[in-house]
Amino acid sequence: MSDQWVETTLEDACRSIKRGKAPKYVDEGRLVLNQKCVRDGNRIDFSLARQTELSRALPEYAYLRVGDVLINSTGRGTLGRAAELRELSEPATADSHITIVRPDPERFVLGFAGLILSMRKADFESLQTGSTNQTELSAKTIASVSIVLPPIRVQERIVEIISAVDDQISALDDEARALESVYRAAASLLWCTNDGNEADLRFLGEAMHLDVVRTRMEAGKTYHLAGVLNAGKGLVDKDEFDGADTEYTAMNVLRENQVVMRKLTAWEGPITVVPVEFDGFVASNEFPTFTLAGDIAPGWMKHVCRTPRLWAEMQSRVVGTVQRRKRLNPDQLLSVALPIPSRPEQEQAAEALDSIEGQIAELRAEGASLRQARARLLAGLLDRTIDIESAELEV
Repeated sequence: MSDQWVETTLEDACRSIKRGKAPKYVDEGRLVLNQKCVRDGNRIDFSLARQTELSRALPEYAYLRVGDVLINSTGRGTLGRAAELRELSEPATADSHITIVRPDPERFVLGFAGLILSMRKADFESLQTGSTNQTELSAKTIASVSIVLPPIRVQERIVEIISAVDDQISALDDEARALESVYRAAASLLWCTNDGNEADLRFLGEAMHLDVVRTRMEAGKTYHLAGVLNAGKGLVDKDEFDGADTEYTAMNVLRENQVVMRKLTAWEGPITVVPVEFDGFVASNEFPTFTLAGDIAPGWMKHVCRTPRLWAEMQSRVVGTVQRRKRLNPDQLLSVALPIPSRPEQEQAAEALDSIEGQIAELRAEGASLRQARARLLAGLLDRTIDIESAELEV
């Protein structure tokens, strides 16, 4: 390969570009990578792969090799996402929703094809065909995509630079996951008194009461809609709307430090304490609100809403015949009994968990910032607006 940056197509720069052949739904046997395995940031998650006992021999290209790039080629949201296989501990293949791009090793160094193709998701999305519900990216279309290949030595240096950043991101992710494990273990503090024993059981009906305030929907007036996330993860801002743009004549008002839950699919743990920034938001009557008793700390209750112990109690009380339509009514939630220590003990536990949670948030924010910096750095290295020597010194 010359010392020049060369414009070419994937078809000319690769050994093969073929759609995977393995079945989509599998049970046991050979490892099969699927769309879920292809992650952002040029990563492949083998833990999401399936196993299958192949009923037929597959063509040679369908057996994956280190250096292959997998591109999601059907579906919505993840279509066009690409990642390179940097390791392979056992024989594997990919299902028919994946296109396998096998770069020519004489034109690519290991790791470089994944970097450039993982940056082309928007381009791949623009080339999709099919209906809204069934979009597709053909191998032929992928093969026609233009790329610019630097000299081999330049590719090596770019891979080294980005790998160093990826190592930093991985370290932050690992630290955050470790702290999340600490948080889950420390959640046991929520139920304990200062002597380390579990507190006496109390019904939630003694700790809070149903307290719903309704507001009429008026045309010309702006309201802010909230949704409740599963697993006690809090509220989500679902944007503003005009009172004339809803079929509801009235909606529930959320107030700071109240508990709010979603009756529908309550077995998934959609319950939380309203933070100050969501005070005054509205939700439908599917979202009842509860005011806490004076001896219950809102910060403690926020963490309780994140515990599997509460979700299990909610799940055991839902009613209905169709799983996705099962509901939990307010009186059923209030019948739940949990260990409730004194308010000072609640506040101590909440303070400890808040501290861990804050550290996790800082690590996640630092990781997100570093991912954005990585994207800018990679784009600059590929379009030559960032000097490689300068990038090497900074990393």
